[in-house]
Amino acid sequence: MENPSVRIALSGGILFSGGILLAALGPGPALAQEALPDIDIAAPTPIQRRAPATARSTEPQTRGALPIVADQFATVTVVDSDAIRRSGAATLGDLLFDKPGVTGSSFAPGAASRPIVRGLDAHRVRIQENGVGSSGVSELGEDHGAPLDPLGADRVEVVRGPATLRWGSQAIGGVVDASNNRIPEALPCRGDERLPGPCTRLETRSAVSTVDAGLQQAALVDIGEGNFALHADVHGRRASDYAIPSYPYLAPTDPAPLVFGRQPNSFMRSGGWSAGGSYIFDRGFFGAAVTQFDSTYRIPGLDSTQSRTRIQLRQTKVTAKGEYRPPASFIDAIRLWAGATDYKHHEVGFEGGVDGIRQTFANQEQEGRLEVQLAPFDLRFASLTTALGAQGSHQRLTAPGVEAGLFDPIDSRAIAFYLFNEFKLAESLRLQVAGRIETVEATGRTPDLFLDPTVSFQYDRHFTPKSVAVGLLQDTPFDTVASVTAQHVERAPRGPELFSHGVHDATGTFDIGNPLLGIEAADSVEVGLRRAKGPLRFEATFFYTHFDGFIYRRLSGESCDDGFDSCSPGGAGGALNQAIYSQRDATFRGAELQSQWDAAPLAGGLLGIETQFDVVRATFADGTNAPRIPPVRLGGGLLWRDSNWLTRVNLLHAFAQNDIAPIAETRTKGYNLLKAEISYKIAPPEGEFPAREVSVGIVGDNLLNADIRNSVSYRKDEVPMPGANVRLFANFVF
Repeated sequence: MENPSVRIALSGGILFSGGILLAALGPGPALAQEALPDIDIAAPTPIQRRAPATARSTEPQTRGALPIVADQFATVTVVDSDAIRRSGAATLGDLLFDKPGVTGSSFAPGAASRPIVRGLDAHRVRIQENGVGSSGVSELGEDHGAPLDPLGADRVEVVRGPATLRWGSQAIGGVVDASNNRIPEALPCRGDERLPGPCTRLETRSAVSTVDAGLQQAALVDIGEGNFALHADVHGRRASDYAIPSYPYLAPTDPAPLVFGRQPNSFMRSGGWSAGGSYIFDRGFFGAAVTQFDSTYRIPGLDSTQSRTRIQLRQTKVTAKGEYRPPASFIDAIRLWAGATDYKHHEVGFEGGVDGIRQTFANQEQEGRLEVQLAPFDLRFASLTTALGAQGSHQRLTAPGVEAGLFDPIDSRAIAFYLFNEFKLAESLRLQVAGRIETVEATGRTPDLFLDPTVSFQYDRHFTPKSVAVGLLQDTPFDTVASVTAQHVERAPRGPELFSHGVHDATGTFDIGNPLLGIEAADSVEVGLRRAKGPLRFEATFFYTHFDGFIYRRLSGESCDDGFDSCSPGGAGGALNQAIYSQRDATFRGAELQSQWDAAPLAGGLLGIETQFDVVRATFADGTNAPRIPPVRLGGGLLWRDSNWLTRVNLLHAFAQNDIAPIAETRTKGYNLLKAEISYKIAPPEGEFPAREVSVGIVGDNLLNADIRNSVSYRKDEVPMPGANVRLFANFVF
C-alpha cells in the first residue's frame, strides 16, 4: 500500500557528463478503448484565489489539449507545465514565439528573447514571477535577457485586457506571468492534510538538443511538515553556437572568409537557485524566497562578433507572498506580494585590442502590493464581488560606460490604487468594472543634445495616469462564451525614454531620450468568442487600439560614433544607428484564432486537428507603418493522444512582412516553421520502478531547416534563427 506521507516527484533525467541517463521502462497499462471524455480547461478569474502551483496537474485525458480560458473578460494564453517541459525554451520569448498574438524579440536566440504581445513590447509588456515584477532591464534593450528561466516555471500565462490594471499601467500591452512553487501556498501532499512525519516532493527536469549542443538540468524539492513548507531548486543550461541553414555567412574580418553552418558568437551559459518557505495555517499562509540568477551569453551579429560582445548578468531577488482569510463576514481574503531586487549586467567586448567592460546596467528595485477581496454582496439585481488594492514601487537605474554611459542615475517612484468590481447579473452574464489611478515620479539628468550637448539639466517629471476598463461576459449557445471589453489606459513614460543620451553598445545604437514626453494613452476594444468544452475547442478574438501619443524608439536614419558631435548630418557619423524616443498617434488592430478538434477515435486514442491564425496591423496617424511588427501567420496540424502517448505535427507559415517603417527597416521574407513531437507519460505500478511518474519524449523544431528571419528583431538581416533541431527530454516523478 502506498505510503501517503512520502510523495516524491522527479521529472527530468539525471545529467552525467553531458548526457541523459534514461531508464528502460516496462509496458504501461492497457490503453482505454473508448474515446477520451470531453475536456473543460479553464482558469480562475482574476479576483478568485489561484490554486497553489503544487496542486495544479495535467490529467492524462487533458494532456496535449488546447487550454482555452473561457471565464475571463479578455484573451489569456496559457502554457502549462507539461508544455513547458516539452518546449525546452531558454527564454519566455522563445516559449511563446508561436502562440497566436504573441512572439519573441529573438535578438540573441536562446538568451535574449523578450515576449512581444500584439506588436507591443518593452515598457508595455510586464514580465513577472508569482505576481512580482522580474525587475531586470530587458525592457531597456533588445539585447537584455529577462532574468527568468522557464526551467524553473510550472505555468506561464499571458494576460491581456482589464486584468492587467492589477499590475500597473506599464502592462498596457499585457502581462507575462510565470508561476512556480518557490513560495509554497500548501504542503506538497494531497490537500492540506496533516500527516505523521514529513511529506516530500522532488523533481528534476533535463534535456539535450542538437542545434546548439545544448544541455539543461533542473532539480526541485519541496518538503512539508506540520505547518511549514520548504522549497529549493537549482537549474542550469548551456549551449554552443547554434546551427543555421547551410548558406554563406559573411564573417566580419578582413579578408572575409565564408563560414558555413554555425551562427558565430551565439553561445550561452546560465544557472540559478532559489530557496523559500512558508508558514501555513488554517486561514492562510505567509512565505518568502531568495532567488539568484546568473547568465553569460554572446550577442550575434557582424560588429558584435568582431568585438566578441557578450553580456554577464547576475540578479539576486527576495520575494514575499501571503494570504489571510479573516473570520469576518465582509472580507474574503487579504493578500500581499512584495519583492526587492539587485540586478547588474556587464556588456563586455574588445575595443582597440583590449577586452573589457564597455557598459554596465544596474537596477535596484522594490515593489509591494496589498489587496483586499470583499465577500460577495447581494445587490438584488446582481451579486457584487469587489477587490481593491494598493501598489508601490521604487526603481534606481544606472548605465555607466566607457563612452560616459547611456544615462545618469534615474530614480522612479510610483504609488497606485486600483478597484475591481464584478457583477454577477445572472448565471450566464457577468459584468466587470475596473479602475486604476497612480502617481509616477521620474528624476534624472540629461542635456539637450540638439542645442547644447555640453550642459545637463535636472528634470523631475510627475505624471498621474488614470485607467478604466469595462468587460461583459455572456454564456452563449453550444457551450460558447462571448466577451466584450473596452478600456482607456494611460502610461507614464519611463526614465530611459526621458533621459537616455548616449551609446548603447550591444544594440549598436546611440539613444536619445526626450525629457518632455507626455502620458501615452490607449483606447481599446476587444471582442471574443470562446469554447472550452467538448470535441471542438476554440477562441477567436478581434481587437482595436488607438494610441494618443504612442512612445517609440525611432531610428532616424542618421549614424553616430562615440559622441553626439559625431552624429550625421552635422558630423562624420559612425557605426551606431541614431535612435530617438518620439511620440506620435498610432492605431493597432488585429485578430487571433486558434482551435482544436477531436476529429475521431483512433487506436484507443483521439485524432485531432489544430489551426491557428494571427495578424497585427499598426500605423501612425499619417498612414506610415509602425516599426518592427510581427507578420501575418497561419498554421495547423494533426495530433494523436491517449492516456499515455502524445504525438503532434504542426506547420506554421509566416507571410512576408512588407508593411515596414519608412526609415531604417527592411522587408522580411516569409518562412515555414515545421515542428513535430512524440512523448510518453506513465505512472508505473508501485514497486516496478522507483518513479511514480515518467515522461520522455523527442521534439523536432524547424525540421525544414528554413532560413527564418524574425521581422521584429533589429538583427534579422544579420542573424537568422536556429536551423533544424532535435531535442530529447525526460521527466520522472518519484
